[in-house]
Amino acid sequence: MKNILKKKIPHIIIPILLALLSIFVLSKHASSVSFHQDSLKVLQEKQTTVLELSAASASASAAITLIPGDTAEPIADKLADLSSHFLLVLSAIFLEKYLLTITGTVTFSILIPAACLLYILYTLFHWKAIALLALKITVFGLLIFALIPASIHLSNLIEDTYQNSIDTTLKSAKETTDEIKNNVNGEKDDDGLFSGILASVTNGVSNFFSSITNKIETLINNFIEALAVMLVTCCAIPVLVLLSFVWLAKVILSVDIPFDYNKTHRRLKDNLRIKKHKDPHQS
Repeated sequence: MKNILKKKIPHIIIPILLALLSIFVLSKHASSVSFHQDSLKVLQEKQTTVLELSAASASASAAITLIPGDTAEPIADKLADLSSHFLLVLSAIFLEKYLLTITGTVTFSILIPAACLLYILYTLFHWKAIALLALKITVFGLLIFALIPASIHLSNLIEDTYQNSIDTTLKSAKETTDEIKNNVNGEKDDDGLFSGILASVTNGVSNFFSSITNKIETLINNFIEALAVMLVTCCAIPVLVLLSFVWLAKVILSVDIPFDYNKTHRRLKDNLRIKKHKDPHQS
């Protein structure tokens, strides 16, 4: 009996040490900003890009409303709607930031110690179901910990390809906005604030609007393309990675756990009986 206990002691002490290491060392390290510095830097760059696109879209919308007449209002409304969609992308980026550190805490402060505790119970009682459950919890914790970094890495592969297009969109939006403002307000004089606009109307605003229409249409198309890229990289890919990890976890964790308590109890008693038969003088 004593020999059995001696053999079990390492299988009890080691999980305890691993649980303490996970809680007091790995958890703090995995949830720290320095550990996720590269991922947070990428997310911060995405956040800056989204804010710039949203601001450029709103600025272009405001500039288009300066054009006299109601013809440009639908275009301005379309650009204003794009700003609300960029807000959705921005919310997804903030969610990724929070999950990046939260998953580390959940994995190494809760799941891994729980798995170690279950393994200790398995060592004491030889319940195979508990050992399988400990393995499943460990695999699940590691999967959710790797979820956000994996999605960030995949999204970068797409975003790097379209980064030049996004930069071109921002530059084009600024140039178009400045051109509209300069043409509408360029003929102001000392007679009043709206004298420049009135002069533009009398000298043929329709010609100016016709010349700027193509640029505005191209600008809208560029904004839509940039929005599509940001939606894919910041929303669609994280969801696809999550679904892939859920599927992977389901494949790994969907192992049938046949467990018969009576059979396990009888096996434990048989092992003890055999041990006593071999060493009858050992208490």
